[in-house]
Amino acid sequence: MNNITGLNIKNHISSDRLVDIKIQNSYLDKVKEQFDQYELIDIEYKPFLRFHITDIFNKVFDEKIQNIIKKILTDRKQGAFVIGPEKMDDTKYDTDFLVKLSTALTHLVGVPNFDSMYGKYYARFEVKNTDDSDSYLRKAAKKLDLHTDGTYVKEKTDWLLMMKMKEENSEGGESTLLHLDDWEDCDKFFSDPLGQENFIWGSPKSKNVEYKVEHPIFSTDKNGKPIISYIDQFPEPQSLKQGLYLNNLSESLEGSKKHIAFKLPPGYSIFSNNYFMLHGRKAFKPHPKLYRELLRQRGVFYR
Repeated sequence: MNNITGLNIKNHISSDRLVDIKIQNSYLDKVKEQFDQYELIDIEYKPFLRFHITDIFNKVFDEKIQNIIKKILTDRKQGAFVIGPEKMDDTKYDTDFLVKLSTALTHLVGVPNFDSMYGKYYARFEVKNTDDSDSYLRKAAKKLDLHTDGTYVKEKTDWLLMMKMKEENSEGGESTLLHLDDWEDCDKFFSDPLGQENFIWGSPKSKNVEYKVEHPIFSTDKNGKPIISYIDQFPEPQSLKQGLYLNNLSESLEGSKKHIAFKLPPGYSIFSNNYFMLHGRKAFKPHPKLYRELLRQRGVFYR
């Protein structure tokens, strides 16, 4: 792929579906110098500042990064990229800066939804060796099965950004992706009438969402191709047929030979289309001092 000023862009080593973008440190330093004028609390409290720092970020890269990112996310042949510094320096690129950087990335293409779990337009959370939470998200020893985000909320969820801010004593835990067009059984499950039937979707208490929603697992995009809204933990099947369909769907997704798997370094983000790129995570090897801090933003494209 063609590079642009300050960015090295190529296909990711794990798959041609995934793009690898490395930000040259000298250009990231230019971004940080300007971002440092604004405290994170001001960016949280004044939504228009999020657009201002996005404009700063875009201009550092000659206003070319916006079109590249949007093209990757909306191109059905791709749909995801990873992005981060050529060399990570966590003393220079601290967590406040990484929140600002993630904000600039998402606002290049759209507006994040309010995240009820964290109470802001983004969510930050920790993953440790042991956990007593009510979802798989924070359970390091458990594999996080392939899924899409936003299944249990009323808001549309076009895209998802996940950033790894810190990681210590980590072995395993590779990020996984599966492009819907690569899944061997997509046509089988998409064409089954149950796939077009409304399912009830709830969520555990930690998500802070009081209501439930109804929607099918599959629908179609503007070109008539399948898109998916699915996670294994939150559907509430109302019949034997629905329960067995979900079980078979889960087994098929996890058994696919087309998974993309890779280790995401600290300071890097995965930015993906939420309709045809499922994401997950392999289990970590237990370690008493395992620690990860993650950031999530999810939202809609500009119309």
